[in-house]
Amino acid sequence: MSQVPELAGGPPPPQAAYDADIIILTISRIPETIEAVRSACRQTGLGVHVSVLDQGSPEAEFQMLAAALQGEARISLYRSFVNLGVAGGRNFLAQQGNGKIIAGLDNDAVFASDHIVAQANRKFADHPRLGALGFRILNGDGTALDESSWGYPQSLKPHCHAWFLTTTFVGAGHAIRRTAWQQAGGYDARLFFTWEEYDFCRRAIKSGWQIGYDGLLVVWHKAATAQRVGWQGARQGFFVRNRLVIARKWREPRLLLIAGYLLKGLLAGRFIATLQGVLAGLRWKLTATQTMPPLMQAYLQQHEARHRGPWWLRVQSELFRKRPAVASG
Repeated sequence: MSQVPELAGGPPPPQAAYDADIIILTISRIPETIEAVRSACRQTGLGVHVSVLDQGSPEAEFQMLAAALQGEARISLYRSFVNLGVAGGRNFLAQQGNGKIIAGLDNDAVFASDHIVAQANRKFADHPRLGALGFRILNGDGTALDESSWGYPQSLKPHCHAWFLTTTFVGAGHAIRRTAWQQAGGYDARLFFTWEEYDFCRRAIKSGWQIGYDGLLVVWHKAATAQRVGWQGARQGFFVRNRLVIARKWREPRLLLIAGYLLKGLLAGRFIATLQGVLAGLRWKLTATQTMPPLMQAYLQQHEARHRGPWWLRVQSELFRKRPAVASG
């Protein structure tokens, strides 16, 4: 069976350049996905094309999705019978489009207003070196911050309504400048899911791009339970493995990182999954490693390390932190 997704509904994205692609991945979660797509189609103030990739929904559920999206000229529906993961799926959809920015939305999320992507587009225009932009992610009814989707230093949480430079974004709601995405090489599809945004941002920062967060750009995230991988199982292993792989890619010291994860895994009742993640990360076959130029080191220090504090506080913070929900898988 081919692992290359096929166009299963709607026209392909336009060949001529336009303002923004909005990309959405899904497995099942059909009502939530339909709501997310409709939210994307309501975005106004710029030219938008919406691309959806189904990565293995049962036939009956896929047909429900296809029927709901039928007849909309701004939607491309792709289908894969193999789950490419968040990283691989987003890579595929990003490669299909020609929008100047690539906005990502989880299939269990909606934009808080009809102008979010247009506002993001203006942010990129106002900041020529801005390569990627994270949105503020609220809970499903928009009444409070989605604590499980805060992917930044805890010390910055009081500034969640503001704009600041950072070193990553959370995939539930974000946008990437296409030129930065191309220059950095997209996501590492082998990571499958967790840390793929951070891995991408490392390469973008090395190329001279900035990563931003704008609390005025808001999505509501329902955190649907269907097709979610739990922290007691595979997700914990992926989380630890991928962070260790990134450390190896950038030739970072790993002993303290491993010890910290094992301690947190032990205290949180996830030791076996954590150990499996450590072993997988150490066994991972790297194709290449990279060095951090001084400007990149300075950027990471200013916009990440200084906000996180000493390692023992980071261990404590991570231990009691709610984990982000899996993106669309």
